[in-house]
Amino acid sequence: MKQLVAVAPRKAALLEVETRAIQPDEVRVRVEYASPKHGSELAAFRNESPHINEYYDEAWLAFLPRTNKVESHGNFGKWNLGNQWVGVISEAGSQVRDYAVGDRVCGYGGIREEHIVKAVDNYYLLKMPDGMSWKNAVCFDPAQFALGGIRDSHLRAGDAVAVFGLGAIGQIAAQMAKRAGAGYVAVVDPIAGRREAALRAGADAAFDPTADDVGLELKKATNRLGVDVIIETSANEFALQQSLRGLAYGGTIAYVGWARPFKGGMDWGREAHFNNARIVFSRACSEPNPDHPRWSWRRIEAVCWDMLKKGLIDCDEIISPVIPFEESPDGYESYVDRHPERSIKLGVKLV
Repeated sequence: MKQLVAVAPRKAALLEVETRAIQPDEVRVRVEYASPKHGSELAAFRNESPHINEYYDEAWLAFLPRTNKVESHGNFGKWNLGNQWVGVISEAGSQVRDYAVGDRVCGYGGIREEHIVKAVDNYYLLKMPDGMSWKNAVCFDPAQFALGGIRDSHLRAGDAVAVFGLGAIGQIAAQMAKRAGAGYVAVVDPIAGRREAALRAGADAAFDPTADDVGLELKKATNRLGVDVIIETSANEFALQQSLRGLAYGGTIAYVGWARPFKGGMDWGREAHFNNARIVFSRACSEPNPDHPRWSWRRIEAVCWDMLKKGLIDCDEIISPVIPFEESPDGYESYVDRHPERSIKLGVKLV
């Protein structure tokens, strides 16, 4: 069996790995499609993760120094790159009751030809109904953070909304904003193809931050008021500055992106100081949820899977391009790492 492996920082390869017999509570899945994670996984692939020298301590709720420096999230030479996959069960253990050979399922894990997965009391082995798009299935992860941002922003029907950053999370957030009743949804990204995909999916307007004074354009589009809500997924300081410029007085920015240290571009003495802006840092998997006990990460996951199953979110153009498994090492290095402008979320086809 072959799998996509990070063999060194910024270098991927297909390597062989031995398979094994399944346990009674496991299933073997023949993988058909897969997709990597373009955010935190990429930082680790570049060996630039903030977790190299520090780690987040759950007891202290703070980053603390590591006793021993780690090379990456993974182990270069063994780390199976990838985040989610779709496949068909080819073998089931004797204790498995909820799944059968032939079932199409989605799960978490690396890009490889097969997965052996626990199939007893495993919420994350998701059964796919007939007709569900594999592209929708592998967007289960980004959809959670999009929905978390929408909820944390307290978006209400009729609100004017802008989404900054049109990777998978931003693309899905723009669609969810329309589903939630937003009266106007603008999208912002320097990559033309991403803007065009969002417009085809229902966004009302799109702006290029390299050519437009985005904050002022948002004010123009709303009769000088500004947008009520901004979903910021780019984690770029210049985008945050323009978010503050285009936000309505007293409006809310849900900051979803995983930022790196800002090196410039922020001036808190401008619109941020004058316009009573609110910034809410949004991370869907941080518990307790802001709406605990009614809402939790598990409820967000369940709602997202239901929306994706029903086709309420369209991920057809979000998974782009789709490349053969044999081309995945070069494809990962190119589309995910070196030239992210050529993709939104990479898809890999194994059938």
